[in-house]
Amino acid sequence: MIGAEDIRKAFSMRDAIESNREAFAIQAEGKAKLSVRTSFNVEGRGISSFMPGYVSSFPRVGVKIVSTFPGNAEKNLPVVGATVLLLDPETGLVDALIDGTELTRLRTGAVSGLATELLANEGAEIGALFGTGGQAASQLEAMLNVRKLREVRVYDVMRDRIAPFIERVSAMASRFGARIAEAPSPDAAVEGADVITSVTTASDPVFDGSLVKAGAHVNGVGTYEPHKRELDEAIICRADRIFVDNMEAIMAEAGDILIPMKDGKLAKEDIAGELGDLILGRSEGRKSKEQITLMKTVGFATLDIVIAHKIFNKAVEMGIGADL
Repeated sequence: MIGAEDIRKAFSMRDAIESNREAFAIQAEGKAKLSVRTSFNVEGRGISSFMPGYVSSFPRVGVKIVSTFPGNAEKNLPVVGATVLLLDPETGLVDALIDGTELTRLRTGAVSGLATELLANEGAEIGALFGTGGQAASQLEAMLNVRKLREVRVYDVMRDRIAPFIERVSAMASRFGARIAEAPSPDAAVEGADVITSVTTASDPVFDGSLVKAGAHVNGVGTYEPHKRELDEAIICRADRIFVDNMEAIMAEAGDILIPMKDGKLAKEDIAGELGDLILGRSEGRKSKEQITLMKTVGFATLDIVIAHKIFNKAVEMGIGADL
C-alpha cells in the first residue's frame, strides 16, 4: 500500500512530467489498451468513474477508481478522490493499492506541465490559474517547473478560497522565484497572461476567451462532461493549434470541444492531434510566437498506469509503503 506521503517521497513533479511524456508516446504507438471511463452519476451528488487499462510495454494492468463530488469542499474533503490498483503481470493478482488522489494530482498537473513545455512560448512570464481546489497546487507547480514565470494570478468563483490557497502555495512558488497574486476578476487574471490553466468543475466558461493575448498557451483541465465546459467558444475558435490528450476520450467527454462542434463552430479536423502525436513528431506544435495554442485533457488510464507502475517500482527500491 502506497500512501500520499510515500508518493511525495518517491516522485517529483519533473518525474511525473517525464512519466507522462512516456505514457503519451506509448498510447500513440498503440502499446496500450483501454476503454473510455465508465461513469455513474450518484444521485446528483457527484460522479464515480472506473478507468481500466493495459500497458503492454511493462506489462501492467491497472484500474483507477475516481470520484468527483463538488460538495466535498464544504466537508473539508478532496473534491476529486481516487484509488489505483495495479495487478501483478505474473499472477494477475493485485499487488499494489496506491493513493489515487495524490497520484491524480501529480499526473494531472504534469499533463499541463508537459503541454506547456511543448507549446508555450519560451519567454512566458505571466501565468493565470483558475480554480483553487485539490488539483490547483500541482497545476501551479507544473507551470513553474517548465517556464520561468515571474507572476501567477489566481482566480476562483469562491473568492474566500483564494487567499488561503495563496498562503499554502507561496513557499513553493517562491522557490521558483514567482509571485502569486489574487486576481480581482477573470478578466484581470487573463489580461496579458502567457500561460492560462483552468482546473475547475465549472459547468460554464470561467473566462472570456476573446481577451486572451496573441501568443498565449491555454490548458483546459477540469471539466470532463459532454454538457459542461470551462473554456468558451471564443478561445476554442481563436486557438491556432489545438491538442488533446486522448481523441477517443475527448470525443466522448469534453464539452469544451463537443459543444462548439455541435454548434458547427469547430470540426474534428481543426484539432492538430494528441500530445503523443506531437511528442513523436507526427504533428507540428507552435509555428510562431503569435499563435495561440490550446490543450484540453480529460484524462485516460494509460497515464495513471504508467505513473503508478513507476511509483510502485520506486517505492519498492526505496523501501517505503506498507506491506499488507
